Amino acid sequence: MTEFSHIPVMLDECIDGLAIKSGGTYVDCTLGGGGHSEAIASRLGNGGRLIAFDKDADAIAFASKRLERFSGLTTFLREDFKNAPARLEQLGADKLDGVLMDLGVSSYQLDSAERGFSYNAEAPLDMRMDKEQFLTAFNVVNEYSEMRLADIIYQYGEDRYARRIAREIASVRQHTTISTTGQLAEIVERCYPARERHSRANTCKRTFQAIRIEVNGELDGLSEVVTKLAMMLKEGGRICVISFHSLEDRAVKTAFKQLEAKCICPPRQPVCTCGKRQEIKILTKKPIEASEQEKQANPRSQSAKLRIAERI
Repeated sequence: MTEFSHIPVMLDECIDGLAIKSGGTYVDCTLGGGGHSEAIASRLGNGGRLIAFDKDADAIAFASKRLERFSGLTTFLREDFKNAPARLEQLGADKLDGVLMDLGVSSYQLDSAERGFSYNAEAPLDMRMDKEQFLTAFNVVNEYSEMRLADIIYQYGEDRYARRIAREIASVRQHTTISTTGQLAEIVERCYPARERHSRANTCKRTFQAIRIEVNGELDGLSEVVTKLAMMLKEGGRICVISFHSLEDRAVKTAFKQLEAKCICPPRQPVCTCGKRQEIKILTKKPIEASEQEKQANPRSQSAKLRIAERI
C-alpha cells in the first residue's frame, strides 16, 4: 500500500489567514495527511481544541499517529465534512475561532493505484474517498445513461468533448464491461483529435475529475456548508477555503459574497426590507495562489486558490 503522505498546500498562507489564537477552537474539515492540522495544533496552547473531519479511514488512522503528541487537544471524526455543522453542535463546539477547508484530493488517494483515482495507473474503477460507500466510478461509467454521463463530464469536467466521450463509453459498454482506469483512459483519449493528444493528462484529467466529483458528491451542498460553518465563527474568527477547480471556487466565492452582502433586496427597490446584515468581511478580494516556488516543488498546488473571510 502507498505510504500516506500529503504536502499541505499553501500551509503558511493558511496559518497566517487563520490568525490562530492560543486556547481557541479550530476545525479542519479535510484532514488528509494531517499537515494543516499539525500546524494548527502546534499553535493552540493549553485549552485549545482542534476537531478534524475526514471520511477516509486511512486518513484518520495516519493523522491520529502523526498528531499523537497533541492527543489532549485533538478530536478526529470519520465523517463527511458536509455533516460538520451538525456534529460540531452535538460536541458543543458551535462557537469557533477558525475553520480550514482544503477541498483537494489527497496525494495518498491519487498515488494509491488501488483506489482508482489516477489515469496513469491500471486499477479497478473506484474513486471512493469513503471506501464503505456503495457508489463507485464503475457504477457511474457502466450504469449511468449516455445523456447523464455527458452532462456530468460537461458540468463537472468542463470538457467540450463530453458528448463524444459519453457516446464512446456507451458504445464500448454494449460489448464489454469497462472495469479499469486504463480502459476508461483509452476510451477518452481516442475521443480527442490527434492534434490535441499531447499527453494522457491533457485528455483524461477532465473526465476523471468529473467522475470523481460525481462519485464523492464533492459539490453537493458545498456553498451551504461553507455558509453554515462561517456562521458558527465567533466575532473575529476566520474561515480559509482552498479550492482546486473553478466549480469549487465558484461555490466558495458565492457563499462568501452572500454572507458579506448588507442587503439582498431587488436593486431598484427604494427602501431595504430584507433585514439582511453583513456577516463576514472577505479578506481576499482575489484568491491567493501558491508561490511559483511552491508550484514547482508541489505540482498539485498549481491550480489551488485560497479564499479567506472573517466574522464580524
